[in-house]
Amino acid sequence: MVAIVTLSACGNVHCSESCAQLGGKPTPRPPVATTPTAGFDVVITDTDRAVTVKSGQRIELVLHAKPGMSDWSGVNVDDYTVLRAVPTGIMAARGVTIAGYEAARPGTATIRATATPNCSPGAACPAFAMIFEVQVTVV
Repeated sequence: MVAIVTLSACGNVHCSESCAQLGGKPTPRPPVATTPTAGFDVVITDTDRAVTVKSGQRIELVLHAKPGMSDWSGVNVDDYTVLRAVPTGIMAARGVTIAGYEAARPGTATIRATATPNCSPGAACPAFAMIFEVQVTVV
């Protein structure tokens, strides 16, 4: 029974070491960004919930898809007068969502994104979504 549950977890998502030993094929996870790419001053990842930046700084948002979930999508800001979208020029790896912003003026804005379960075509799919949210304060 444990083997069946473990094997069923091996799909198109990251597979644990024990899953790989049972015949699953692990997919490599992209490295987690810890420093901003050239041209950006601050990096925000899916572990951040609140960030403070200075007016004029450029922000790089890097979100990694969770196992069994779609890539993050619908990335938006609730106040584009505080954070202005800017092109990143960065090619994202599969499972990674990247967006760029410039801190335009002092204030607070929230960046949001959503992800939904990865389901096979024609299969029943749970009706829920994950929401990423980070509050950015510009001083």
